[in-house]
Amino acid sequence: MAPTRILIVEDEEAIVDLVRSYLIQEGFQVDVARDGPTSLAKARAFRPDLVVLDIMLPGLDGIEVLRQLRQESSVYVVLLTARAEETDKIVGLAVGADDYVTKPFSPRELVARIKAILRRSRGGEEPSLPLVFRSLRIDPARREVRKDEQRVDLTTREFDLLHALAAYPGRVLTREQIIERVWGPDYFGDDRVVDAHIKDLRRKLGDDASRPRFIQTVRGVGYKFGDEPA
Repeated sequence: MAPTRILIVEDEEAIVDLVRSYLIQEGFQVDVARDGPTSLAKARAFRPDLVVLDIMLPGLDGIEVLRQLRQESSVYVVLLTARAEETDKIVGLAVGADDYVTKPFSPRELVARIKAILRRSRGGEEPSLPLVFRSLRIDPARREVRKDEQRVDLTTREFDLLHALAAYPGRVLTREQIIERVWGPDYFGDDRVVDAHIKDLRRKLGDDASRPRFIQTVRGVGYKFGDEPA
């Protein structure tokens, strides 16, 4: 089987050398880009399975790189940020990042998070049958969502999140339960990652947050899927 491809997008040479050496030791195939525009070209040519993406980049910042990546790819993305502010993390997650690591970080922790993401994506379970509701059809085998027969373009994480909720219509799932099903039990980060992805998922589904039809908030507990089976 071909090795997993990881693209490191980082302009600090010391960090590049450290992360690349750890990833190569783990058997990953690694390529590097040191600025925003180059990272987009590398992503198209290298076709990585996962991107480690710094937010502060020359030429084009990491958030804009992520935004453009999401227009053409559902590749997994782990953000690197030197800032402690919540804004960077929330914006990155809302745009489509799968996880984030704040500098300074342990390369072992970064590798562990990467493995957790990839392990979850390759879970080995057989695809389940399509879930069909009044307005939505969620097809795990095709990784496809249709709303009123129109395809809805979701990232890999957004699809997994929607499927996890829709598999239990009307049942409330806590953030912890959602993280375990979607991010896996090895996830290290903040459970607010769920809120950021829910917000983006609602936007793509055309779901009014004040009167949601598909994903309903149960305050103090979590979320539930509200559409009825067809």
